[in-house]
Amino acid sequence: MTDPISLSVVDAAAALRRGELSQDELFTAYRDRAAADDTNSFTWLADDATTALGAREGLPGTDTPLAGVPLAVKDLFCITGVPTASASNLLRGYLPPYTATAIDRLQEAGATVLGKTNQDEFAMGSSNENSAFGPVLNPWDRTRVPGGSSGGSAAAVAAGLAPAAIGTDTGGSVRQPAALCGVVGLKPTYGSVSRYGMIAFASSLDQAGPITRNVADAALLFRQMTGPADRNDATSIGWAGDGGSGSASAIDLPTAVRLDGVRIGVPTDLLGEGIEPGVRASFDAALKLAESLGAEIVEVTLPHARHALSAYYLLAPAEASSNLARFDGVRYGNRADIGDGGLVELYTKTRHDGFGPEVKRRIMLGTYALSSGFYDAYYRRAQQVRTKIVEDFRAVHQDVHLIATPTSPTVAWGLGERTDDPIAMYQADVTTLPQSLAGVPAISIPCGLSDGLPVGLQLSGPAFAEQSLLDAAHALEGALGFDGTAAFDPARGAGAATPGSATTGGASR
Repeated sequence: MTDPISLSVVDAAAALRRGELSQDELFTAYRDRAAADDTNSFTWLADDATTALGAREGLPGTDTPLAGVPLAVKDLFCITGVPTASASNLLRGYLPPYTATAIDRLQEAGATVLGKTNQDEFAMGSSNENSAFGPVLNPWDRTRVPGGSSGGSAAAVAAGLAPAAIGTDTGGSVRQPAALCGVVGLKPTYGSVSRYGMIAFASSLDQAGPITRNVADAALLFRQMTGPADRNDATSIGWAGDGGSGSASAIDLPTAVRLDGVRIGVPTDLLGEGIEPGVRASFDAALKLAESLGAEIVEVTLPHARHALSAYYLLAPAEASSNLARFDGVRYGNRADIGDGGLVELYTKTRHDGFGPEVKRRIMLGTYALSSGFYDAYYRRAQQVRTKIVEDFRAVHQDVHLIATPTSPTVAWGLGERTDDPIAMYQADVTTLPQSLAGVPAISIPCGLSDGLPVGLQLSGPAFAEQSLLDAAHALEGALGFDGTAAFDPARGAGAATPGSATTGGASR
């Protein structure tokens, strides 16, 4: 019998429906593997398939789309009765009384929850080193970061600890770790997946998305996460799809093997200084491969994209300073012992003890940007820049179907290498931030290796163009033939994978 760990989500669900594999057998295989892992990808593991269901009773039926496939879930998704800390000491031990809509929809589709994955605290970080549970290690090289903030989700999938995982993307937190770990990461159109039950970082940017081994699995999970607008989330508009049907069932698993008639724009604004030679080599080779499949590659400009980094690090911290004000030690979460101290001392000590350094930094940045006398100079100006970025994307998509960039300007860097340099850390998201500010969908697929480490190709499209995006990514994925299973075996180490194409980007960093 085929090793259940080797099965994709699509294949595992099919095997469960045919009765070739039991739900307990599949769950136990992953549970045992995850329990023995050394990448620190999980903050909590379910004991068995039944306890992973939260408030639900009994195992899901095998006639459902996911048929009992276990999924790893980022620690900021609330699940009834399951520890949810968002990797923060301030919420350590918190048991939510409700389940996030996106996870609820996946459970309705038959998924079980294998465990909660490690992350940067409150999703603030690009390396998964800002966690109260310790850093996550990249399965390709355990001396390097997995990316962030959904680093635990990406590492779990890359290491074969889960068939797929659910993460969140505010400025690149699904796509960037997917790229650094050699897996697929999809950020849907903002508003297409409900944010209800996700612990908020920046409400106008946060979006849930799947991290998977292949594009077909991403398409399947995305379809189950979407649906009608959620009345519990004012920003939820449901998924309209390319055909504007308003139904999540409108998206099918991608079947395209060619890119005939597809125009792909390459923004010169995002390919300048900072892109490593090996990353650029893999990216250029992937573009040539796209041309061989029938795509037309054209240069485009996103003139305001170079300001995305500055705008994001005003807007996101400003929203974070507002969202995180609720964590005060009064209603939920950990409360500091202040003896006979007053309310102000309670707030101060609770937040001082509970929040980590990066979260404190962003709260202070955001509070400053919103303060009297600085609002117009910083926050309002950043919103104006964001509007210009949205307009840039709309203008470019009048001429091209998709936009291509490297997902990350570099491959995974060493643990601790950037922790004392916030600017260098923030620049890791320079190619993913524009799409987040524009609210458009984007996907990262592995396109080769540089120095034995994965390189990601990012494709983005206009709002609700997920079908076209997934079709194109699927076609390229098949031609690239990237083999990420080397990361399944820690004994093989970095550089063990051998993608089935010439797009390995052999240039040294």
